[in-house]
Amino acid sequence: MEVTKHDIATLSNDIVAGKFGKPSVSNARHMRKAASGLFNWAAEAGRDYVTASPCVNLPKLDPEHPRTRVLSEDEIRIFWRGLDRDDLPYDRRTRLALKFELVTMLRSRELLGARRDELFDLEGAHPRFDVPLKRVKKRRVIQQPLSDLAVEIIREALTSDDQQFVFESPMYKGQPIHRKAMADALRGTKHEKNKDKTKTAAICELLGLKPFTPHDLRRTAATLAGDLGFDDAWIAKCLDHAASKKAEVVVPTVTGKVYNHSTRMKEKRAVLNGVAAELRRIIGPPVPKALQKMLQTAV
Repeated sequence: MEVTKHDIATLSNDIVAGKFGKPSVSNARHMRKAASGLFNWAAEAGRDYVTASPCVNLPKLDPEHPRTRVLSEDEIRIFWRGLDRDDLPYDRRTRLALKFELVTMLRSRELLGARRDELFDLEGAHPRFDVPLKRVKKRRVIQQPLSDLAVEIIREALTSDDQQFVFESPMYKGQPIHRKAMADALRGTKHEKNKDKTKTAAICELLGLKPFTPHDLRRTAATLAGDLGFDDAWIAKCLDHAASKKAEVVVPTVTGKVYNHSTRMKEKRAVLNGVAAELRRIIGPPVPKALQKMLQTAV
């Protein structure tokens, strides 16, 4: 009850100013949302921990600049082939997870916890990956079709019959790789005591690529799909984004939430298969091991 609107606003301003790390309007917005949820819960009838939420009528935050990083065809080729190099300082499953995000358009959190029992029909004509709602941003089950390229990645990642997590941690058997592993691999890691000193070099740096994040791989895949001529509404379904009202017919809420569980699988499969085929074209045929070693030596 001692927390005031001024306290929330001050904390928000400090986050934007970088007092607790990198300056971030996005983090300030997330803090406000979390605090608002907490105080709304505390103010509900029957609890009455507080009489009102201090998170109302706060000063508006500056708009966030949209991220637009999309990998070019050359960058995709360098990235994909580079992930197959034996001299990179990151484990193979982390690198496969990065490929999987580009191929499936799923968020890192959604794919990293992938379990064997969430995969269906891998040997059949309609393979798919069911992401449970607890790992989905919108708290709804995602049924994501899998292209042949995605299935290849899964098969390589599953190295034993008793492995339950597709992207199992190299350090902790029976657990998925850490949620930050993909981002850390792309940007590198720092020493705990000396933040200015690199502990493990970034994959982007090692491959000579302009820095990007795992989320940029989703944007790159979506851009490839758009360039191939797929409808924005279909691409939105693959990204688990709400489709625009202009792009498709709006159905009643009950129909959308309760009765329509098809999730446009046919359209999603067409998009993801198209992206996989385009990636194969961009990447080209596999590079022989002998040539890989020569290229690594040259780099």
